Amino acid sequence: MHPITLIEITMCAAFILILFVTAFLLPKKSRKWSFIIASSITLIVLSFFVIRPYWIDYQVSLKTEQLNYFLEKKYPDQEWKIDHQTRRQFNPYHLKVEFENEKGWIYTYSVVDEKTICQTAWTPPEGSLPKDGKHFERNQCE
Repeated sequence: MHPITLIEITMCAAFILILFVTAFLLPKKSRKWSFIIASSITLIVLSFFVIRPYWIDYQVSLKTEQLNYFLEKKYPDQEWKIDHQTRRQFNPYHLKVEFENEKGWIYTYSVVDEKTICQTAWTPPEGSLPKDGKHFERNQCE
């Protein structure tokens, strides 16, 4: 498990524990509703941790389609492979593109929406400069 995930789960567990302890310490008259509220919040937090990975995968698939369409318009007669990094410390919306006619070069595109797509990073082969790439774009996202 990634440390970021562990910290998130620990913080949420502490928050939920505090909610239940507070609900238990309230007067008997309002204890029932306090437990219902604490249980509802627990379900919402658990749902967040269950749904989030599927939501990110769905968003990545949409952004991959948007980037594919963008590249088809910009480089109509070329082929490429789109990939993304799946570990927690990487932004899942930064997509890596490797063009067939330029092996060894990896261009990273940031896809905000269908109108805001730009190159944010380049990984040239050893000994090459980014400006030597066939698909190098100088414009930056703002």
